[in-house]
Amino acid sequence: MLVNGVWQENWQPVQQEDGDGRFIRQTSSFRNWVTADGTAGVTGRGGFKAEAGRYHLYVAYICPWASRALVARQLKGLTDVISVSVVNPVLTDQGWAFGGFSGADEDTLNGAHYMHELYTRADPNFTGRATVPVLWDKHTRTIVNNESADIVRMLNSTFSHLGNQGPDLYPAVLAEDIDALNGYLYENLNNGVYKAGFATTQFAYKEAYNRVFAALDELESRLADGRKFLFGDDLTESDIRLFVTLVRFDAAYFGLFKCNRNTLKEMPNLHRYMHRVLELEGVQETVKLAHIKAGYYSIKALNPTGIVPEGPRGI
Repeated sequence: MLVNGVWQENWQPVQQEDGDGRFIRQTSSFRNWVTADGTAGVTGRGGFKAEAGRYHLYVAYICPWASRALVARQLKGLTDVISVSVVNPVLTDQGWAFGGFSGADEDTLNGAHYMHELYTRADPNFTGRATVPVLWDKHTRTIVNNESADIVRMLNSTFSHLGNQGPDLYPAVLAEDIDALNGYLYENLNNGVYKAGFATTQFAYKEAYNRVFAALDELESRLADGRKFLFGDDLTESDIRLFVTLVRFDAAYFGLFKCNRNTLKEMPNLHRYMHRVLELEGVQETVKLAHIKAGYYSIKALNPTGIVPEGPRGI
């Protein structure tokens, strides 16, 4: 963790907890928006105009939040518009590092060894955790945004004229419903598996565990009518949010995070749905099982021996 721009301690998975042992996630710190003309967006300051080749994404294949941005980048045809660097999935005592793992990149753009160095370049007095994804501006050499929800919406709308359009991930007619479902998914499933895995009391773990499987049961029923995606025939950002959790479930959350009532393969509607999303053009390129397993099982607080399981053999 950084305190006033100085690295203070070894990386720890539990960022904060409440009095009952519930895991509390750190909120994102950089909330500027790229806009068509460079004016200020929903939050933050202006000066970030949508231009091809100007922006760069720092991501981790292990991380579901970063993978949201990767999926949106693929679906919106922005692979030639926004460049990407992938960090090493194995967490070090200084958090995310560059290079040293098959499929991980050196930081050729800024020459950083650790992700936290980019945070202090953007803000020399930054206090907090150096997370991914990060949307970086090559022109001003700073972080634009490190909130995946914001980045996905920027990729969907602000950059759409630079790509191949792709699906509208946040159609106005569904905006209210998408926002409501996004909140439900986050509280009960996306962050719910982390609340189970990083709980420090039996009470907090059981509460999170029950919410995870109540959500999965509800989603299994929602898909029972044969719909392709959560809102029907058209994919939205809610589908991306659900997909990135489902694709990691059997490999990491079932065992390491103790979400083990059943595997995803035992929920046929959700399992078919996950593969339906996976088969969309470009999506499979964002899923690296070796990174997912190596990354999660490198969390010393949950797996002190560092042994990575051989299975599952595939998604």
